[in-house]
This record gives sequence, C-alpha cells and structure tokens, in this order.
Amino acid sequence: MKKIAILGSTGSIGTQALDVIRENRESFRITALTCGSNIERMIKQIKEFNPELVAVAREEDAGRLQAEFPGLQVCYGEEGQTAAAEYDSDVVLNSLMGMRGLVPTYRAIEKGKDIALANKETLVAGGQVIMDQVSRHNVKMLPVDSEHSAIFQCLQGNEGKTVSRILLTASGGPFRGYTMEQLERVTLAQALKHPKWTMGRKITIDSATMMNKGLEVIEAKWLFDVPLDRIQILVHPQSIVHSAVEFEDTSVIAQLGLPDMRIPISVALGYPERIPYGGKGLDFFEDAAHLTFEKPDPDVFRCIRLAYQASEAGGSYPVVLNGANEVLVDMFLKEQISFIDIQRTLEDILEKHNPTYNLELEDIINIDKEIRKEIRERI
Repeated sequence: MKKIAILGSTGSIGTQALDVIRENRESFRITALTCGSNIERMIKQIKEFNPELVAVAREEDAGRLQAEFPGLQVCYGEEGQTAAAEYDSDVVLNSLMGMRGLVPTYRAIEKGKDIALANKETLVAGGQVIMDQVSRHNVKMLPVDSEHSAIFQCLQGNEGKTVSRILLTASGGPFRGYTMEQLERVTLAQALKHPKWTMGRKITIDSATMMNKGLEVIEAKWLFDVPLDRIQILVHPQSIVHSAVEFEDTSVIAQLGLPDMRIPISVALGYPERIPYGGKGLDFFEDAAHLTFEKPDPDVFRCIRLAYQASEAGGSYPVVLNGANEVLVDMFLKEQISFIDIQRTLEDILEKHNPTYNLELEDIINIDKEIRKEIRERI
C-alpha cells in the first residue's frame, strides 16, 4: 500500500486525486494533507481519510483543527507545507499553485520521496536545481499535467529511443483565433470561461493568455531532457489527443482520452501499475470522430514566444517570467490591469532584465521575491 501526501488537497487537483484514492482504497493510504484557507473542506477530508498530519496557511485555523482533532499533528504556514512534504510517505502529490510549490518539492526529494508533480512552476523556475536533486537522490518525477502525463506514457517502453519531436497539444483557450485587437477588449468573465477544462482561476487565465502552454514547454524540456527546438505546440480544440511523441523513424505515438484530470492523476499515483477508474471512456465515434490541429499564433499570443525565449536564455530569465506572470495574473483577476497588459508587461520586464546564472535554490527564491516587488511597485 502506497503512502500518499497531498499538498493542496482542497483544490481542483487535490480533490480529484482524493476521488482516485477513494476508488482504490486498498492501494493507497493518506498520511498528510495541506490546504490554504478552505478549512471546512479540510475538516471533511480529515474525517474521511484520517491523515496523520495536516498543514494550513493560518495559525488560527491550525488551532481550530487541533482543538477538533486532538490526536492529529497540525502545522501552518510555509513551514507546515514543508513538514507535510517531508512527512512519512512514498509519493508527494504537489498540487500547490505557483512558486509555493518549489521548496516543498525540493525538500521532499531530499527525503527520497517520489514526486507526482502538478505544480509546473517548480520546474519552470527551478528546473536545473530540481532535476539535479532528482538525479542525486534517485527518485521519480511523475508528471500530472495531462500533456506531460501523455508524453510520459508515450515514452514508456521507448527508453533510449531518439525523440525527433514532442508534440504538445493545447486547447487554444477561450480566445482561439482572436486578433490582437480582439484581445484588447477581453473581459475577466470571458477569460475565466475555459471551453474544455475546469481549473483554478490562475491556471484558467494562463490558458487564456496561452502562457500555460509556454510554461509547459519549459517544463517538458526539463522533464524529458529534450531541446526546445524539438518541442512543438499543436492547438487541438477537441482536447482528445493530450500530446504525442515523434521518434526518429517518423512514427508518432499519441495518448488519447476524454479531458478528465483523474486519468493523469491515477497514472502518476499508480505508477508503474495502472489502476481502475470508473469514469467514462473514450467513444471514438462520438468523442473523437473529428479531430483537428492548428498552429498557434505567437504574434498574437506572445506569451508562447516569451516562454521559449526565456528558457533559451536560461539563468534567471525563467524565474522572472514565472514570478512576473503570477503577479500580473493576480492583478488581472482583481481587475487592476487589462488582459493584454499581462503579455505587454512581461515583454517589457524581460527585455530590461539583467540576468544572473548558475542559480541555487536561495537565488531562485530571492529573484522571485524581487521581481514580484518590482512589478507591484511599478503598476
């Protein structure tokens, strides 16, 4: 029986992971759960899954949980997230949002735990540092993003084979086919209506700007050790082909399925086995009868180009890209800036950035803090 710790258990990925575990209780045991401020949902999870440790954001919420569950180990703050990551488990599912996921991932790897990664910012900002740790401690980095899980599955049984291209699919978001002039008029309500996936607010906006796909390009580079020029984005509005791999003989292996995050979650948690899932399967005559693919437009959705450029430049550029994007998305969600301001400000920030290289974990944390402060002071 695998022992599982879930960082961010009350969010979209965390709750779906618990759906998978609920269906396969004989295979998994929850040892640690963490959340931010959704204490009511956490209380329900504690009662159902009986973890040994939980962590929350605020001290007062920790006190409430400790009073209600006297035998439970309760932590709070950033130290609490790290304590949960280091706690007794075989796999740590990191579904935290943003840079909060970096340090817990690093510490969990140090403790020799396999990582089920649903926090792309960990590899965008800290790719070299994290993957060096993965190699040093001989742990598995198991992707949970649907696209990276698809690539991971396509590569199984093909270890050592030369990869010509990674074909990273994208739904295109709610503004597929828009011109720059149309993007100027986008509202918050429009941006939060994703046509295929139900996700958190931040990642939904990233999908609308297509920064989400740019970040996934950087993540794929680190996960699969493939040069950027071999990673191609395909806009695939049906979201049935979740990604594909082309090998040197031009054969393409793709992974298909309905847009349901429980599938890649189950692949990561169950690895190397596949575990049962009671959800609806793919009907080729109904769901996959008409599949189309398009080129993205990096002249309109400039975040794609910025991600490639930042990753190619290396050093502190991806850290700045990621941190600045998080702040700008938050400001857009609060209606402090316009939708188009996100990519325009990112362009300006990266153009003026004075990079540093050979970063350690502390360097990444400090650069991230500096760029966040700079943007908030600037706007």
